Amino acid sequence: MSAPQGTHPDPGTAEGFKKELKLLDATMIVVGSMIGSGIFIVSADIARTVGGAGYLLLVWLIAGLITVVGALSYGELAGMFPRAGGQYLYLRESYNPFVAFLYGWTFFAVIQTGTIAAVAVAFAKFSSVLIPSLGGPVLLIGGLRVTGAQLFAISSILLLTFVSTKGIRGGKILQDIFTIAKLLALIGVILVGVLIGRNSHAISANMATFWNATWTHVSNGRIVSIDTLTGFGVIAALGAAMVGALFSSDAWNNITFTAAEVVEPRKTIPLSLVMGTGMVIVLYVLANIAYVFILPVQGSPESLNVAGRGIQFATEDRVGTAAASLLFGDTATLIMAALVMISTFGCNNGLILAGARVYYAMARDGLFFKSAGTLNGSAVPAVALRVQALWASVLCLSGTYGDLLDYVVFAVLLFYILTVCGIMILRRKRPDAERPYRVWGYPVLPALYIVAAAAIAIDLLIFKPAYTIPGVGIVLLGIPIYFIWRRFGERQKPDVQRPSL
Repeated sequence: MSAPQGTHPDPGTAEGFKKELKLLDATMIVVGSMIGSGIFIVSADIARTVGGAGYLLLVWLIAGLITVVGALSYGELAGMFPRAGGQYLYLRESYNPFVAFLYGWTFFAVIQTGTIAAVAVAFAKFSSVLIPSLGGPVLLIGGLRVTGAQLFAISSILLLTFVSTKGIRGGKILQDIFTIAKLLALIGVILVGVLIGRNSHAISANMATFWNATWTHVSNGRIVSIDTLTGFGVIAALGAAMVGALFSSDAWNNITFTAAEVVEPRKTIPLSLVMGTGMVIVLYVLANIAYVFILPVQGSPESLNVAGRGIQFATEDRVGTAAASLLFGDTATLIMAALVMISTFGCNNGLILAGARVYYAMARDGLFFKSAGTLNGSAVPAVALRVQALWASVLCLSGTYGDLLDYVVFAVLLFYILTVCGIMILRRKRPDAERPYRVWGYPVLPALYIVAAAAIAIDLLIFKPAYTIPGVGIVLLGIPIYFIWRRFGERQKPDVQRPSL
């Protein structure tokens, strides 16, 4: 088993990681990992849940504030533990290896790999707009139907994994290029939508129902009922609607996993967290303002035109494409497909690059495959990268990644809450520890984050039990697995501190 708490080996300092990531690179990992396809899609479900344009924007604003406060809080922990593994290390040092393993297990089982699979399939689906042949079934094995899109998704995962195994430099260059490209494209779409594409009819309709709260229930593409919300019903709907906004704003913590490869991590990581999350949240809110300027929020699934379907019932929930179609006509689908392809490809590069560092840290503690705790000749955890790619590819083929991601929303919030609570625990346990950055507004700001995240988690537990209960089950499944790893952990811990080939 691992050494006693507080005396763990320092993963990521002696094994040969190369410090290649500067402030720009770190910020691009934060931004690039956050912006995938969600901002172009999830506003439809949010609009169905809350109704009015004011509440749609409020959901994104609240999710953004929660995200930024979380990033501010993580900055203190990143300064204390500038090593490979990030959040896994924070939980281990704040609590114990058991709690850290439950996070690492859930992270590997679905949080990171499921997100990689979902983003890869989104990349493939939007690629099929330009390459229609990707959409058809190509192989039937028993009851398994494998499509060209799935194979293309897996190919993108393997390609990005291969790039990452060749060293951190190639991964960071790819991340910088794709993140800057999608930032410029997203800013362009926002500017065109706000300055040129304003639709007076949509704006008038949205202003008239700006604070009208309704929850539209849909089944098989048809409206089942529309509930008018007041009082606590509004609060409950806002909490339930947070799922999409929070997931679209997630993965900002990925930069903490790569701390051993960051130049001056005690300063760079906290700054990149604040800059990156702040930038993304501003863009997300502005993008939704653009949507509201172009499309009516409320609509009907039976309408035959884009404006009639509104944000609520944009075809396949592709709000970005619906808005662009009113701006660019028939070429909108191609424009948005290209934008989402750039966005998702860059997003997955950051997720793949960073995620493997968690399994590396787990392996150093004897809680993951021994070979995952070693570095290759390019000073990266190649085995951990390949194991991650293998499981993400399996999830691509299974087609269950979407459900799994829904299931772990509660678990993700739980681990965020525990991690922020860890700041207060460490302030008491290690008052004299070096803290190059101290969270602003302590203890009020972290406490507000904990209360807000806990309220959303409880809301989801009450109003979306079909999602949250299976998520709790995935976390609990890690308990017996932990004790299995603990039993055989000593023989699993890497016994060398040199790169493996």
